[in-house]
Amino acid sequence: MAIIVIEVMPKKELLDPAGKAVLGAFHRQGMSDFHEVRIGKRFELHVEGDATAAHREKAKMVAEDLLSNGVIEDIVDIRVEDSPA
Repeated sequence: MAIIVIEVMPKKELLDPAGKAVLGAFHRQGMSDFHEVRIGKRFELHVEGDATAAHREKAKMVAEDLLSNGVIEDIVDIRVEDSPA
């Protein structure tokens, strides 16, 4: 079994309110090593057997059409991972 992983992040030029909230919590806890936090989404599409080129192309289409909002988000990665099981 293979897993196609899709990672989506807010566009760099847009404010990430959730990331700002987490960064504020870090600073309140005394963790000042970090200067920015951005929060994104990870999707795992499980495929029986090996992931083919057709699977990867379909995953790209799904990522663009359904899993991300191109106005405010970027698809930063689509990759295939082996299932740990």
